[in-house]
Amino acid sequence: MTNENKVSSRKNNKTVADFNLSDPCLYLNREITWLEFNRRVLHEAEDQRTPLLERLKFIAIVSANLDEFFMKRIGGLKQQDGARLRELSLDGLTPLQQIQECYRVIRVLELQKYTQLQQILDELKEHGLVIETMKNINGRERKFLRGYFATNIYPLLTPQSIDPAHPFPFISNLSLNLLVTLNCATGLDMQLARVKVPIGGSTTRFIAIPGKKLRFIRIEELLMGNLDMLFPGMKVIHCGLFRVTRNANTETDEEEADDLLEMIESELKERRFAPIVRMEVVEGMPPLQQGRLAAELNINEDEDVFEVPELLALRDLFELCRLDFPHLHDPPHHPVVHPLLESSRNIFHIIRDAGSILLQHPYESFSASVERFLVEAATDSKVHGIKMTLYRTSSQSRIVEALLLAAQNGKQVAVVVELKARFDEATNIRLAERMERAGIHVTYGVVGFKTHCKVIMVVRRDFNSLRRYIHIGTGNYHAETSRIYSDVGILSCSEVLGNDVTELFNYLTTGFKPRRKYGLLLTAPRFLKQALMGKIEREIELHREQGGGLIQFKINALEDGDIVKALYRASQAGVQIDLIVRDTCRLRPGIPGLSDTIRVISIVGRFLEHSRIYYFRNGGADEYYISSADTMKRNLEARVEVLCPVESLALTREIRALLDVYFNDQRSAWDMQPDGSYLQRNPTELDADPGGSHDQLINHAEKRVEQYRKRNKKNKNKKEEWEESDNVHCQG
Repeated sequence: MTNENKVSSRKNNKTVADFNLSDPCLYLNREITWLEFNRRVLHEAEDQRTPLLERLKFIAIVSANLDEFFMKRIGGLKQQDGARLRELSLDGLTPLQQIQECYRVIRVLELQKYTQLQQILDELKEHGLVIETMKNINGRERKFLRGYFATNIYPLLTPQSIDPAHPFPFISNLSLNLLVTLNCATGLDMQLARVKVPIGGSTTRFIAIPGKKLRFIRIEELLMGNLDMLFPGMKVIHCGLFRVTRNANTETDEEEADDLLEMIESELKERRFAPIVRMEVVEGMPPLQQGRLAAELNINEDEDVFEVPELLALRDLFELCRLDFPHLHDPPHHPVVHPLLESSRNIFHIIRDAGSILLQHPYESFSASVERFLVEAATDSKVHGIKMTLYRTSSQSRIVEALLLAAQNGKQVAVVVELKARFDEATNIRLAERMERAGIHVTYGVVGFKTHCKVIMVVRRDFNSLRRYIHIGTGNYHAETSRIYSDVGILSCSEVLGNDVTELFNYLTTGFKPRRKYGLLLTAPRFLKQALMGKIEREIELHREQGGGLIQFKINALEDGDIVKALYRASQAGVQIDLIVRDTCRLRPGIPGLSDTIRVISIVGRFLEHSRIYYFRNGGADEYYISSADTMKRNLEARVEVLCPVESLALTREIRALLDVYFNDQRSAWDMQPDGSYLQRNPTELDADPGGSHDQLINHAEKRVEQYRKRNKKNKNKKEEWEESDNVHCQG
């Protein structure tokens, strides 16, 4: 009997006291719920309300997500199974059982993805955008493409024979490859050769065919159509396309490493040669060749080989998604400048006057707020020091340039770089080395813990004393993702917060743990989980005393078993719990006697939900927090994170309005069911569709600016009236 059936059979017959919170059937699987999130993302590609190239973009997003899922999650589960680890997950599954269940879900998801892709490509043809095959190319076009191939692709190719005299070639992670079956025109023996498809740099996956219409040929299609140039005098019997995914879990124990930088560089090299966890082949590859590949690559042909229709590596569709077809995209979004930051005044004066400022990205400009904060710090003669954490950023970042400029201007600059940010290790190593050469003090955080918090501190001499200006955010200091990730942040000059951030940086740069005291911040790994558990228990007690208990979280993932159990206990006590959980959620909402006061929704739309907000009613003394941390075991116990209170009444009103938009969303919200499935909300015929929360928040940001300008203009007019009145009175 499945966990869903067990829950269904028990939930109507149990009282609160009967539930054993250690029962695996009360919890959902982490991996499966993450895959269910991708099913919701894929639905955006199916939704006719979504513009056509945006629908294609969601196909690419799901494909990229699944690539990472195999590299990180399936890779990790395979390592556990290979090490014969038999520890069960919270929902009672072994690593092998989890892999098998994931494969079942993935195969269904892939079928849906390719079915939807074909529909989108058919619709794109009606708009003049076509991906052609060689059989539809006329003679003149074929001549052009052969010349293009000879000049731009042929010199990059290195065909490799597969025979006893040539060992099986190394297949790099996520590369696209041809397996070519050949024989000589005069012989009967078949031979195999591998050709790596050269994608990257200036070589694109989709090559434009000259003409009035926008038509493309895939590079592998062009390669297959010109194999006679690679193998002259030989006959091509069959040509199949394949791709492999390698395990990305190669972490070693950094406590035993003499040099962390050297260790990470070694891990990157090891990752290139890591075991293969998946092979994708285009349907139609002969069984003999497919079996040969599986054997050479040391994978299970029955389990780890995924046959797909004609197109492989759908993440490359991002190339087409960037085409300039305005009517096939969402309306362009231009983040507004935060109303308080429209002024050309010194940003530190603005923050000092305001006390604190709440930033909402991508609705408000990252460039005109966070980047401006650092750029002005780099050139302000009164700024003496800058400290910040750097988890992910773009290689050509204004953030990094500002730090380099600050060092050049003689300011003390210290940066905590997280070298182990998955898939960004190489970028962070290069940035760290570049900053060190410029005289910036670079450290790599605390041994054993990733530095995941997003914090900047600027030390400035105001009047006769030093003042600390702080930025704390929920998202990375990354200009590109700030335009597509939904995050919040705070600019503040609070003295207590300044003291806390100073303590945090002292911990990060020394690793010394004893007697660190914080006035406002709650930090992981030492205090944060305990504090969240304590606040949940406090809400239970207050609800029992006076009723009205309410907990609201907006997070990316709810995975930590202890937090889930605490929320179950709170629901059993009658506390209302509203959760916005983007992807992984182990908790089952709506089970009578266990979680009937809990509702879980997931928001999937134009932007990627990334902000973490925590709210506790606290008997009427509302508490709001923003954080870099999700309620995941790794965030709470193995990372340096911060939970920052939002105390200003004006800012808490903004956060409350933000949460209300999400909870009332009728376009992009999905309601989670007790079995882990989701139902998308749809406005009734009687209700006008207000658009999803992302569209609403774009409008709200624009209205905030308009209202602020009107208020300023009104105040300016009143000031002028008073001045004129004073002048008349003086003249009289």
